[in-house]
Amino acid sequence: ALNLIRLDTSIKTSIKTKRLLAATSDEFRAALLGFEAPDEDDDE
Repeated sequence: ALNLIRLDTSIKTSIKTKRLLAATSDEFRAALLGFEAPDEDDDE
């Protein structure tokens, strides 16, 4: 997981900040892992 954060170039910030962002943001974490972020509006 740390290697994925190191390789990510979408945001120019420190690894520490990227770790915090991945822990708190579903969208950023999904982008790191290569998944689509789930839409909160999709109840179908």
